[in-house]
Amino acid sequence: MFANLPRPTIFAHRGASAHAPENTLAAFRLAVQHAADGIELDAKLTSDRQVVVIHDPTVDRTTGQRGSVAKLTLGEIRRLDAGSHYDPSFRGELIPTLGEVFESIGNKIWVNIELTNYTTPFDDLPWLVAEQVRLHHMSGRVIFSSFSPIALWRIHRLLPGEPIALLAYPGWRGAWARARLGSLLRTHALHIERSEATPSLLEALHRRGCRVHVYTVNQAEDMRSLFLYGVDGIFTDDPALARQVLLEQHPTGQYP
Repeated sequence: MFANLPRPTIFAHRGASAHAPENTLAAFRLAVQHAADGIELDAKLTSDRQVVVIHDPTVDRTTGQRGSVAKLTLGEIRRLDAGSHYDPSFRGELIPTLGEVFESIGNKIWVNIELTNYTTPFDDLPWLVAEQVRLHHMSGRVIFSSFSPIALWRIHRLLPGEPIALLAYPGWRGAWARARLGSLLRTHALHIERSEATPSLLEALHRRGCRVHVYTVNQAEDMRSLFLYGVDGIFTDDPALARQVLLEQHPTGQYP
């Protein structure tokens, strides 16, 4: 399933969010310019069942307005400015729909879609996301991730040909996911927090045939260490820095 995905994969976390407002088209387009292999985004439902791309359950932090995403219509969300909080030069950036992201950069880059319906695990988000994937012919260029096994099970039933990845919490909350119990879900990759990415854990997961992606890695020193360990990918707010570090460390393109 990952045959066409470079190793190590550089995923731009919420786009190139070190240089543009997170989860906006500006950040996703910049990720393409910065030579990311993929982007990571967060999918949520509006009150009128539209799939929008935003991390928080509310619009407060990224728009300066107040409201729950699940209680706002797409029309209400589209009237909000999602760029000015980052820098005035991004004034007018909108909270995009998943379809708009696919239309903008879907043919240029892999898209990791985090299903974030954590408080409503049986809602229509997986079904509506799958519909958008089919509509925009994104098969073979998407990965689905979630902390919720229910969300992953549901999206896998809808799109069995696409890879799924379990997100593991750091510390004791994610111990089961990193242990053999997590492998019972038959996911294709495990996404772990950078403090958990030890050589011994990577070796154990690789022995089980599990691809390992690490989040969220923004320091060059951490990138160097993880590439040295042989991680399969990282999520970073700064894909340009990650690309630079990788090329400095492996100028021939050979990777362990």
